[in-house]
Amino acid sequence: MTDGIGILVTGGNGLLGTTLKTFIPKADFVDIGDFDITDFDAVDRWLGKRHYTSILHCAAFTSPPKVDADPTAALEVNIAGTVNMVKAAIKHKLKLVYICTDYVFRGDKGNYSEDDPVFPVNKYAWSKLGGECAVRMYDNSLIIRTTFGPKPFPYPKAFVDQWTSRESVDVIAKMIAELLDKNITGTVHVGGKRKTVFDYAAQLDPSRHIEELKTAEVSFSVPRDTSLNVSLYHLIMEDKD
Repeated sequence: MTDGIGILVTGGNGLLGTTLKTFIPKADFVDIGDFDITDFDAVDRWLGKRHYTSILHCAAFTSPPKVDADPTAALEVNIAGTVNMVKAAIKHKLKLVYICTDYVFRGDKGNYSEDDPVFPVNKYAWSKLGGECAVRMYDNSLIIRTTFGPKPFPYPKAFVDQWTSRESVDVIAKMIAELLDKNITGTVHVGGKRKTVFDYAAQLDPSRHIEELKTAEVSFSVPRDTSLNVSLYHLIMEDKD
């Protein structure tokens, strides 16, 4: 597994960024206090003074209900901010790895492969797909679609009618770090086995009582089944070259 030398990680104080520090300890982790990704000149100045080989772009505005309430922030961070990272990667000749979401899919069938059609059902996912579109304009890039959460499960209730490939952030961070060793571009799905969010929450802490929740009981749109087909990831990891 790579130690992270030469890698710039945005969103370094976020859930994924913080966890990745265990797996790629020598990467350069940055957040809003270092530079604002919505300011291209600030990004450009930072990169111009340092020597990187790649960018792992984790920074994002991630809460679906908050994005519904304030779509402007998601436009600026998830779309415009990602556009800036793509432009900067092109200018400085760096590989760009973009962390995207399983929510880019409609959620009507599950077991989505990398080539399946995308159609988000909420504004958060549209904003992440907007970022993904920008990343696809750059050949030297890798899009990682995934889903993860903190450990323990942070809510008292969990969906019994939503299916996912979600795993705890420490599991997903390790998988992403291992994938960074592979010289690949394109799109790769990273996750675990298909399960309900309720089952996912229960497996994190079997002794804890989690109450059941239906997707119809929340105020924001939730896709029914965004489970990911992760066979390509496992095929890549089995390749010893």
